[in-house]
Amino acid sequence: MTERKPVTLHRLREMHARGEKIAMLTAYDASFGRLCDEAGVDTILVGDSLGNVIQGQPGTMPVSLEDMAYHVAAVARGNRNCWLIGDLPFGSYHESREQALRSSVKLVQAGAQMIKLEGGGWTADTVRFIVERGIAVCAHIGFTPQTVHALGGYRVQGREEDAAQTMLRHATELAEAGAAMLVMEMVPTAVATRITQALPIPTIGIGAGPGTSGQVLVLHDMLGITRGRLPKFVRDFMDGAPSVGAALRAYVDEVKGGTFPDPATHGY
Repeated sequence: MTERKPVTLHRLREMHARGEKIAMLTAYDASFGRLCDEAGVDTILVGDSLGNVIQGQPGTMPVSLEDMAYHVAAVARGNRNCWLIGDLPFGSYHESREQALRSSVKLVQAGAQMIKLEGGGWTADTVRFIVERGIAVCAHIGFTPQTVHALGGYRVQGREEDAAQTMLRHATELAEAGAAMLVMEMVPTAVATRITQALPIPTIGIGAGPGTSGQVLVLHDMLGITRGRLPKFVRDFMDGAPSVGAALRAYVDEVKGGTFPDPATHGY
């Protein structure tokens, strides 16, 4: 068996250029970091969703920077080849560009190769400031869990044309500021596809249809571990799978093959 090469930002850009879909999953510990790596996942996001699925919190807002650094370090110890992204949690980048840089440095020192932050508009200047200092940034627009209360709950973003135009403007500004990747969450398929086609960087969808450059799901959701009502964009890949590893490989294969997500079942 040929050992796979580590995924780098350069390789992700090459994948995007040739139209190869990017398979991303969240992970929060060394064991799942290793399993994602062995399954051929391209990039792991150590998401602040750990507040919900690991800590049992009602949302992501209580997650601290120290929590994120701890879990980034744990995943980094299990992972060898996946590109590793660390989420900047709520309150860790909102005060100033300097605060955002300090928080980013902490996650990079823990093992992250890229940091992710939520929001458009005001964040473009912060992205530029971080990127100019040598840290890769993934932006996140659409539904942003850290601002769930301001958004009025878990709602699809960009349904109206004015909102879609604002989202496109924010995405363009973030790419121009130096963001190397963009996550779009709970965005109508047509809008996410339109933004993807307009940008020079890869887009990763979660509830944004099949027209993005890649997909991400929360690990515990796609393994059927999460209880309660799940978003319509989630699919349980453990259903019928003989092992966790097989479920992860099926996810990678379906993302790469363009069969997940199904726009009729998983899109808006």
